[in-house]
Amino acid sequence: MVELLATRLDNTFHALADPTRRAMLRSLSVQERSVGELAAPFEMSLAAASKHIKVLEKAGLVRREVKGRVHVCRLEAKPLSDVREWLRFYERFWGERVDALEALLRADAPTPPAAPRGKGRSR
Repeated sequence: MVELLATRLDNTFHALADPTRRAMLRSLSVQERSVGELAAPFEMSLAAASKHIKVLEKAGLVRREVKGRVHVCRLEAKPLSDVREWLRFYERFWGERVDALEALLRADAPTPPAAPRGKGRSR
């Protein structure tokens, strides 16, 4: 189970490492797109776009459906929730470290001298 999760995370991070694939995912978060629609903003061939999409499919981030002659892609967000869970560990880790550092700095901070009080001056 741990090895399977590690492989899924590796595939997801590999897919997310490329800016073109991240842009494709962003586009798919709005609506389903054909391979041609995903390729258009990058002025790339359908073959090149298809290679990117295959990486996204391997990571489970995209599901492709053939409708006639058109390949339509849809975002699958589950792998992103796995990444979020993985990152939460480090969020807690660093949060605890920062809190400990803050407590240490507050404990070591010199206490400022008290301001002298004037004796009952009247106006």
